[in-house]
Formats: sequence, structure tokens, C-alpha cells
Amino acid sequence: MSKNLYLAGTEKRSGKSAIALGVMQMLLRNLESVAFFRPIIREKLTETSYPDHDLYLIHSHYELTTSYAEMYAYTFQEARSLIQNGKQDELLEGILTKYKSLEEKHDFVLCEGTDFESVTASFEFNINADIALNLACPVLLITRAIENQNQEVVESTHLAIESFLEKGCQVLGVIINRVKEAQHENLFKLLVEKLSNQYLTYAIPEFPMLGKPTMREIAEWMSAKVLYGEHRLDKQADHIAIGAMQIRNFMQNVQTGSLVITAGDRADVILASLLALSSSNAMHVAGILLTGGLHPEKGIVQLIEGMVECPIPILLVDQNTYETCLQLSLLHAHIEPENKSKIAASLGHFERYVNTDQLRERIIDSKSLKVTPKMFEYRLVKQAKSKIKHIVLPEGEDERIIQAAEILNRRGVAKISLLGNIGEIQQKLNKLGIALSGIEIIDPLSSPLLEDYVQTYFDMRKHKGITLEMARDIMSDVSYFGTMMVHQGHADGMVSGAVHTTQATIRPAFEIIKTKPNCSIVSSIFFMCLADRVLVYGDCAVNPNPPAQKLAEIAITSAETAQTFGVEPKVALLSYSTGASGKGEDVEKVRSAWEIATEMQPDLLLEGPIQYDAAIDPSVAKTKMPNSKVAGQATVFIFPDLNTGNNTYKAVQRSAKAVAIGPILQGLNQPVNDLSRGCTVTDIVNTVIITAIQAQQEA
Repeated sequence: MSKNLYLAGTEKRSGKSAIALGVMQMLLRNLESVAFFRPIIREKLTETSYPDHDLYLIHSHYELTTSYAEMYAYTFQEARSLIQNGKQDELLEGILTKYKSLEEKHDFVLCEGTDFESVTASFEFNINADIALNLACPVLLITRAIENQNQEVVESTHLAIESFLEKGCQVLGVIINRVKEAQHENLFKLLVEKLSNQYLTYAIPEFPMLGKPTMREIAEWMSAKVLYGEHRLDKQADHIAIGAMQIRNFMQNVQTGSLVITAGDRADVILASLLALSSSNAMHVAGILLTGGLHPEKGIVQLIEGMVECPIPILLVDQNTYETCLQLSLLHAHIEPENKSKIAASLGHFERYVNTDQLRERIIDSKSLKVTPKMFEYRLVKQAKSKIKHIVLPEGEDERIIQAAEILNRRGVAKISLLGNIGEIQQKLNKLGIALSGIEIIDPLSSPLLEDYVQTYFDMRKHKGITLEMARDIMSDVSYFGTMMVHQGHADGMVSGAVHTTQATIRPAFEIIKTKPNCSIVSSIFFMCLADRVLVYGDCAVNPNPPAQKLAEIAITSAETAQTFGVEPKVALLSYSTGASGKGEDVEKVRSAWEIATEMQPDLLLEGPIQYDAAIDPSVAKTKMPNSKVAGQATVFIFPDLNTGNNTYKAVQRSAKAVAIGPILQGLNQPVNDLSRGCTVTDIVNTVIITAIQAQQEA
């Protein structure tokens, strides 16, 4: 098994950042511990300053535990000085020492070469080849095609491969990045023919979004003063609009996402740009850059300061408009770790054009893979993508839901519908700088489906005394409307609970969707993603104190859920006593549940009553239950009551820093899942993916 890979660019601005993000994600899905290493960086890092962009991006996004100092060996100036003084061996020894320190602590080290921004590109090529050779790293070459013709790209790529081979390096493959969309198919064909299938070959089309700067990048590049909207600096500037003409002509040239550049005394341009944000007929700008060092006049300042919060950043620079535009033309946008939208888009684009399974098999021995949380998450995403399902999110006005919907949409794991007031949702979209193309937004009160849903609910519940007017009022509730969408086949599943209570999410499901024929109870599980394994905990969210029969059903259903998601079920029915050592009403309930479950599913690996330590720790199991096939290796943990289960999952989540995905509901005819009101965007994304997979099983 290879323990390393070297990403080597062949020229500047080849898009190594995006490739490094994608390769790192692929590795972390399959390996427990991966380090990121740059032998040479542009500037020296300090405790308060991290000027190397790619180290900052990878370290922050993937929350690596290594320190910045461990992730590089030399600055570019230090490396060049050593070489000029005839100390190249010292340079390579220093790099190797730093690298070996990482290799000893990790399963894999992803290395990234220099940026080809020095005066002498040949110097950077030679040093990258020497480093890769001395670290025994297979090389994945990255080049760009944006400014070149196909034949030129193919020949230069072949030359780069030959040059690395002449240095003695092992070339794994090549990624041609930033390919013009119209060139893509033909370029890929020419490349495969030229390389004769000797190397992994991928071509990735240019993705304009990745080259567009955020307002934060613009502010930093221009050394601009942020006058207003400092909390909106993540907005992306897709275009530039110069405010030099009269308003009637200026507004015709403004596009959504434009950066407006105008002199600070152009009150008309500033006012028109701000007013456009509240209009459904105008294009919404990303920000305003005022030039000439001129602050807006008093009336404009009072207007802006009278807002609850300025909806866009307004920046100020001393340069005139021409100098400002000239300087901005030199800005090279990056993928910043704070920009989750751009990262999600980059990863989705990478996975669309790079066969990650093929790449993984070439650099990692599949027989040595561990089922880590990253791998578990990868399998979930891959399974969800295999058959896209439609998930409705009733709490569409919540900002977390909107952000999660954007990520899910960009990653292409599910079709999403948001419920809520369309105007309110649109305001949140403008505030967040998000465009949800391809996502359906439905207001239940004005939906053409409402009357059909009202009649359906009335027919289902009239025996309970529900009138038609009561049914109309109930179906105006987003939770009921979303549940009816699932029941009627207009959606495949629903996720709610970020704003509403668990009861508000589950009650409509009980009334409309109902339980499966062979299941008398709805229960829940959490996927607990620990550092080295994924466990299933149930029931931690729904049933306060289930009797033995219900507890047995929860155990069997939880085992089935675990199996569905690739966790081999070994079920532990937990108690404060192990085996026959204890007595008492609570222990007897668990023992009875074990007997019932064993009779219902004789082939299921099931143990109980058993204490948590005996269920999870092989050394304890060897003492307490030496002959058990579950003790010490349990994967599914069934708690005797809600009090125990809820507190235990939260204790493990916080103390072990585990990722808890759930609660995932079990036993319903169609999937509906509940969120915690304290959920994060990541929690929502994970729960939607789980729901989509459940919907696949029900299809």
C-alpha cells in the first residue's frame, strides 16, 4: 500500500487547491489518519499569521490535528538560499525529516508541491521532482488548459510526464484542469490516445464559480476599508459594473452578483444599488467599492445607518476608479475555508470528473481499508447519489435549512423542496448570498396541491371528528403539508425539527403515514461516528420507557437499519447488569426483551442484558462474557429507556467529540426524520442523506 502521494503542478494557477481538497476528501473517507504536507511554502508561518493559502484551507476545512509548523519544511526563500549555496542535500534531508515525522503518525501523507510563481519555473520543476523522488511519492501531475489548444495541452502534458520519469519519479497519472467546456470531450480523447492508458487520466472543465472572488478577498487585495456590511464579506462577486454613466444606463448593465465600482460621491449609483436589493425586478449586487477615498454624503450615510443591518459590503479605497479596476484585474481568487458554498461546489465538481474509486484503488490497497467515519459518510453520499430521491424540508425559512439545501443541491445527493413563505425565503436567500437554482420553494397557503391535501386528510380523519375547515387549517401547517407530500408521492421523505418540536414532526407522520404492517412502534437511532468506528444507538429520542415486547422490536428494527447503512449488526441490549449476575425489575425487562427478540430473529447476533463496558471493550468482555459473539464487539446498542439513551448519546458526543447523526426514525411506512432544534448545517445535510437512502429502501 502506498503511504503517500505528491500533487505536482506544471505551471502557475493550475487549480491545485481544488484538486487537493478533492483528493484529501477521498483519502479521509478511506483512511483513519491523513496528514497534509507542503515541503516548501511561499512565506514563513507564525502563531498568528498563516499566509500559505493551501495549508490554511486544508487544515481548517478538514480540522487536522497537526500543527502548522509540522505541515511544511522550508519557505521558498530558505530553499532557494540553500540551493544557491550548494546545500541541496541539506534541503532534501530537512524535508525528509519533517515528512518522516508525519509519516510515523499517520496512515497517509498527501504532499503538495510549489506554486510555480517564481521567476524561474525550471527551478520549481526540478525541486518538485527531487522532493517526490526522495520521499518515494508517486506523482499526480496537475496542469491547466484554459489558455491552450488541445494538441498543445496534450504535448505539454506528455513532456511533463517524461520529464518526471527521467528524474526517476513514479507518475501515477495526470489531471488536466480548467478545460474549456467545448474542448473537454475531444481533449480527453486525445489525451487517452497519447498516453495509451499507461496513466490515470482526467480532464476537469473550467468552473467559473471557483475563479470568482469574495468581497473579503477583494477587500484584502485592495487594502480597502470596510465601511458597512462586514458580516456580508462572504458574498461572491461574479461580475464588475462600473458606475460611471447615468442611472438608467447603469442599471441595464448590472447583473446579479455584480461588484459595483463607483466614485464615493456618486450618491445616485449607491442609492440605486441598495434599492435594487429590495426589488424583485432588479438585479442584486454583491457589494459596492467606492473609489477616490470619497466617503458617501451625509444623507446616504444616514440611510445606511438607519438599516437594521447593511445587506451588502460597502468598501472604500483611495485609488481612482481606473487604478482600482486595473488592480482588481490582477486578483486571483482562492477557495477560502470560510466559504462552505464554494468548497461544496468544488468537491462536487471534482467528484463529477474524477473517478475517485479508480484513483483510490491505484494509491490505496483496498484490503487494508478501515471503516472509519469518513468512509461511512462517503458511502452514504455515494449511496444517496445512486438513486436520487426527493426530500421536503418544511422549515424553509430557517437559515440553517437554506444553507444545507444549497450544499445538498450542489453535491447532487437529493432533490430538495423548501416549504414556507416565498417572500421570506427569498429575503433570507438574498441575505445569505445564495441562489437556489433547481430547488423548489412551495408556500402551502398558495399551493395548487392544498385543496387535494385538505380533502385527503379530511377523508382519513373524519372518523375522529375532523371537519373540512379543521382539515384546511391543519394542512396549512408546513409539517402536515410536508408529511402529506410524502404520503401522496409528491416527495420521497421529509426532514424537520430544526424549528419545530419532535412532537410536531412525528404527530403528522403517525396520523398520515402510519407505521409499517409488521411494526407496532416508531423508534429512533443515532449513528455515533467515533474516531475509529461507527456505532448505532437506539432509542435515544422517542420512547420514554418501552416494555419488553417494544424493546425487542426496537432491537430488531435497529439491527435492520444498521445493516441498511453498512454497519454489521451485533446487538447489545444494555442494562446495569451483565448476564445472570443481577436481578430487579429493570434487568428482567431487558432479559425478557432478549428472549422475545431471539425468538423473532434467531439468526441475529444479540446479547442481553449486558453492561456497556462489557459490550464495547474486548478485555472486559473476556472476563464477564468470554463465550459471547457480541460482547466486546457490539455495534448496535439498545438502551432500556429514553433517560439512559438520551443522556448516554449526548455524553459520548461531547466527551469523545463524536459526530452524532440523527435521530433517525424507524418503523414508518415512509421516511420522516426529526432534527434537534440545536442542529448544525452539517447535521441537517447528514440527516437528509440518511432520509434519501431510507427512501431508496422503501421504493
